[in-house]
Amino acid sequence: MKVFFYVQHLLGIGHLKRAATLAQALRAAGFQVVLVSGGAPVSGIAVDVQLSPASAADAKFKTLLDESGRPVDEEWKRGRAAALLDVWRALRADVLLVELFPFGRRQMRFELMPLLEDARRLAPRPLVVCSVRDLLQPRPDREQETAELATRFFDRILVHGDPRLASFERTFGSARTLEARLHYTGYVVAPAASPAAAAAEVLVSAGGGAVGRRLLETAIAAREHTLLRGSTWRLLAGLNCSEADFRELGREAKPGIVLERSRADFQELLASCALSVSQAGYNTVAETLQARVRAVLVPFAAGGETEQSVRAELLAARGAAIMLSEAALTAQALADAVNRAARAPRPAADLVDLGGAQRSAELLKEWVS
Repeated sequence: MKVFFYVQHLLGIGHLKRAATLAQALRAAGFQVVLVSGGAPVSGIAVDVQLSPASAADAKFKTLLDESGRPVDEEWKRGRAAALLDVWRALRADVLLVELFPFGRRQMRFELMPLLEDARRLAPRPLVVCSVRDLLQPRPDREQETAELATRFFDRILVHGDPRLASFERTFGSARTLEARLHYTGYVVAPAASPAAAAAEVLVSAGGGAVGRRLLETAIAAREHTLLRGSTWRLLAGLNCSEADFRELGREAKPGIVLERSRADFQELLASCALSVSQAGYNTVAETLQARVRAVLVPFAAGGETEQSVRAELLAARGAAIMLSEAALTAQALADAVNRAARAPRPAADLVDLGGAQRSAELLKEWVS
C-alpha cells in the first residue's frame, strides 16, 4: 500500500520531526511511504520529496518566504502547487495523509485545495486522512469552516494524543461534529533510547532553535543559583538558531556550560540527564514523558501562541513538570523552578499513551484492508 504524506513546517521543525517518526512507523508496518516536505531541509531528517522550501517570516505565520527570504508571489504559488500535483499523480497512492490541514496551515490552501480536489475526483478514491496533534491554536471564528472542510475532504482524522490528558475538543470546540472521523492514537514518539552513561547533566534544549535564545540566556544566568550548579549544563541551541545568536550564547557561556547546536543522540541524553529545561513543544514533551525525566517547561507564547502553554499547564497539574511562563522568565524564577523540579518525583510511567506511531499504522492498515 502506498502512502503520500504531506507536511509543511514553517518556523520550528516539530511538524517535520513528528511526520518523519510516523513515516518510519508506517514503513515498518509494510507501507510504501513518500514523505513530501514543503519546509526548509533539516539536517538529520530525510524526506522523499523536497518541494521549493517555504518558511514563516515570524511567529505570526502570516507571511510566507521563499528559500531566498523573499515573500512568495502568485507565480511561486502556482509553480509549487503544480509540482505537488505532479508528484501526487505520479505516485497513484492508496492513502493521502495530510499533516495538520484543515486545522492549521491555511497559508497552504493554494496547493492543498487542488490536491484534495484531485484526490476526491479519482476512481477508485484514495483514503484521505488528516494527521494532527492533540492541541491546536484556538480559532473559534474559523471552526465551522474547518469542520466543513474536514467533513468534505477527509475520511479519517488521526489525533496524535491521549484524551486522558487533553481531548481534541479542548482547543477545537467543534470536535463533536467530527466525532465519527476522530481517532486518538496516543502520542507519536520515536522508540525509547537506552540511557547514555549516567552523566547527571542538566539538559537545556530549544527545539528547532528559531525562538529559543532567551531561554538559553536565562539558563546560563540561572545555573549558579540552583541546587544543580555543580552539574554540567548542556545547552542545545537548535539547528535554526542564527549564527549571530549562537556566537553570542558562546560568549555568555561560563565554565560548566557546554553549548551545542543539536545532538543526534538527544533521546539518549534526555534519558540519562538529571533534569530537563525546555519549551513545551509536542515532540520535546513526548520525549520527556517517555524518558520520565524531571522537567521545567517554559512554553513558547510569542505571537499569541497558546498551544504550548496549555500543554505545560496540563502536565504541571498532574505533577509531571514544573511550568514557568515565558512572561515570568527571569534567572531567579528559572532557578527556583529548577530547584522545585529537582526535588520532585519522576513523572508516572503510565501518565499518557506513547504508542501513537504504531497505533496510527495499525489504524491505516485496518482502514485500507
